[in-house]
This record gives sequence, C-alpha cells and structure tokens, in this order.
Amino acid sequence: MWTPPPSRRVVSSPRATLLLRLLLLADAADAAPPLVGVSPQDEAYFATQVIACKDGSGSFPRIRLNDGYCDCADGTDEPGTSACPEGKFYCRNIGDTPRLLFSSFVNDKICDCCDGSDEYESGIHCQNTCRNRKDIDEADDGGAELSVTHLDATSEFTIKHTIGIQNLVHNNINKDLIQKLRGLRMALVIELGLVVCIFAFCVARRRTRTRRRQHILKRKLCLNNSVLMHWDLFSFVGSRTNSPKKLCCFQVS
Repeated sequence: MWTPPPSRRVVSSPRATLLLRLLLLADAADAAPPLVGVSPQDEAYFATQVIACKDGSGSFPRIRLNDGYCDCADGTDEPGTSACPEGKFYCRNIGDTPRLLFSSFVNDKICDCCDGSDEYESGIHCQNTCRNRKDIDEADDGGAELSVTHLDATSEFTIKHTIGIQNLVHNNINKDLIQKLRGLRMALVIELGLVVCIFAFCVARRRTRTRRRQHILKRKLCLNNSVLMHWDLFSFVGSRTNSPKKLCCFQVS
C-alpha cells in the first residue's frame, strides 16, 4: 500500500522576509517616484498616473517624473532635477521660509536650500541650517526689530540712490536729445540754405542765358537789317547807274 511522503512546511527565515520587503519597497518606489522639488500645493496635481504639462504642450506618465529627461517645455515633469532649463525646484525649508530655485541650482554641489534638499544626489552633505522663526524672535529679543529698521533704512537709501541714478540718467538722456535736436536743426538749416543757393544760382544762370540769347537775337536782327539796307541801297544805286548805259546803248544802236 502506497503512503504519501510526509509534507514539509517551508519556513521562511527573517532575512528572506526582510529582503522580500525591501524588494517590494523598491518596486513601489519605482512605481511612484518621490515628489522631490514639488510644493505641497502641487502634490495633488502629481498624484495621477498621467500628468499634463502645465503649459498645455503635452502630458507624461508618472513614471517619468524626475527621470532626468525633459518632456515638458516648462519643466513640469522635472521639478527635482536640472534636466529642464525652465524647471523650478521647491525648497520646503521646514521651520524657515520656503524658496523656489532655478533648475540649474539642483545638485550643483552648492547648498542653496537651508534644509539641503537641493543636493540629494550631488554627493555632498548639506547641514540643515533652517531655524524656526519663533526661536529666532525669542533669541533676538528685539534684535529683529533693529534688523528690520536697519533693512528699512537701507532699503530707503537704496531706493533714493536708485531714484537719483535714474534721474541723472534721465537728465543725461534729455541733454543728449537736446544736443541731437540742435545738431539736426543746424543740419536742416544748412541744407535749406544750400537748396536756396542752388535754386538762386539756377534762376540767375537761366536769366543770364535768356538775356544772352535775346542780345544775340537783337544783334542778328540788327545785322540783317543793316545788310538789307545796304542791299537796298546798292540796288538803288545800281539801278540809277545802269539805266543811262542802256539808254546810250539804245541810242548808239
């Protein structure tokens, strides 16, 4: 009679269980990338599996979020990397003031966020220098007001200095414009004078040529008249001279 072999229960070791859990966590991390560089107000926007570019140029799957390749022109898909030139990195700076950084500041081996979140893959360790504002106010014990007053005075001086520079530049520009207008006016006057002189010269030359032609015509007319007078006189004299000869010839014959 055949008897089945006794069943053996496979007992997993704690190490195998821990390794399996780590693999599952890694898969979950790959399936849902961390929202690095995303502000808390935009976390819901990146919660869907297909995310649209904020400029409306297209969309991308969630697995391409912060993958190092720029899919959106405005950098919507790369808030936590430097792949897109137009991207912005959000520093949470818990306890301090949040900041927005240009994408070129991410992983550039310079700590720009006080919490060091912008250098998560650069290989350097950034200390968390964020301080709670309440602690700062208590530690200052009125120093903040002095700082604010100093900043206000500095800002006022800067504004006045800037306004003074702007007025100086504006005055210089006005002076340059006035000088240019004066030079342009002088050039116009000179050109107008040249045009008037040329016109007067042309008119005078034309009148001179007209007078010369009239004088030449008068001389020709006088010469023709004198020739005609001489011819008439010569004809008259010739007629008076030839008539007796004819008479004499007539008589002789």
